[in-house]
Amino acid sequence: MHAVNAKQQLRRKVFALKDSYPEKTLQAYAAEIYVRIEQSPFFREATRIACYHALPGEVHTTIFLERWYVRKRIFLPAVDGEQLKFYPYQGEKSLKTGAFGIMEPATDRDETGDDLDLAIIPGVAFDRRMNRLGRGKGFYDRFLSTFRKPVIGICFHFQLFDVIPVDAYDCKMTQIITEQETIG
Repeated sequence: MHAVNAKQQLRRKVFALKDSYPEKTLQAYAAEIYVRIEQSPFFREATRIACYHALPGEVHTTIFLERWYVRKRIFLPAVDGEQLKFYPYQGEKSLKTGAFGIMEPATDRDETGDDLDLAIIPGVAFDRRMNRLGRGKGFYDRFLSTFRKPVIGICFHFQLFDVIPVDAYDCKMTQIITEQETIG
């Protein structure tokens, strides 16, 4: 029970920190994160990439998605029961509101992201040991438990800690990217 409470406290702390930053500042930080992603060898070598459409509190991805979906195959998650399934992103107009208010691809459900080269995922917090704290529903941990390719966790620098509380089922990142640094 202690880890659950520690995780909830850290989530509240990070959400309060995020709320203390002006939206323009967060957008500028996100642009710096895009540059770092684009410099990553994992990204440069990948052709089929899982990414996400940002929820409030996550690194904005809209500009990044628009920049890359025509040059690489970008796949976004859709909640299917307790699992995430990934489908091709075909531009902002191809999205619909899915589970939990998350924007997801509305078309081309025949092509799935079963053969992805890279996953770029959000988190509430990360640590320098490559751990990730999510929102608490376990969707990404279930996906990552069977994903055997590189995983880049992206966050604002204020979401990066020396150590965060983890459980045995929490999956590690291959790389973590903030606007200030790349780890891994």
